Amino acid sequence: MSDSPRTTYVLVDGENIDATLGSAILNGRPSPDQRPRWERVLDFAQRTWDQPVKGLFFLNASSGTMPMSFVQALMAIGYQPIPLSGESYEKVVDIGIQRTLAALVDRPGDVLLASHDGDFAADVERLLGDGRRVGLLAFREFTSSSLTQLADRGLSLFDLEGEVKAFNVQLPRLRIIPLTEFDPLRYL
Repeated sequence: MSDSPRTTYVLVDGENIDATLGSAILNGRPSPDQRPRWERVLDFAQRTWDQPVKGLFFLNASSGTMPMSFVQALMAIGYQPIPLSGESYEKVVDIGIQRTLAALVDRPGDVLLASHDGDFAADVERLLGDGRRVGLLAFREFTSSSLTQLADRGLSLFDLEGEVKAFNVQLPRLRIIPLTEFDPLRYL
């Protein structure tokens, strides 16, 4: 094992986060100020586990094009964009993330996955244990129960809005509010 510092790998399922934000929370396309500030996700990861972070942002490029301004912005804030392509029936982002989670089983380091997708539960479960920290960055109320059930096995759950503070605006979410977070002024 090398003497280099341990790394936190941040894997972002951008399609899943964007779809959940647009369809389940905002009921429409997010405005620029309602989109996640992805640099805050990297900052949160670094602060939370106090070690270097490697951000991997998975994109579906099956159309043969990439949103270059977004890709350049991701690179400028420290992400490695991973534009994947495949057949129309393939969930290329999911497959790419699953392969990456599988590859991390045999590597040292901790993992934070930004997604709500239960398709990753088996891969995340394989990472739990042996002193590895594994966390999920999501909107808790939309997270697959197959992922939230892994909290009993050691999966840490972090709310993108409340704990990560990835947004510039307060989102119109209807969620269970822990009493310690309840601010009556928000409702008056």
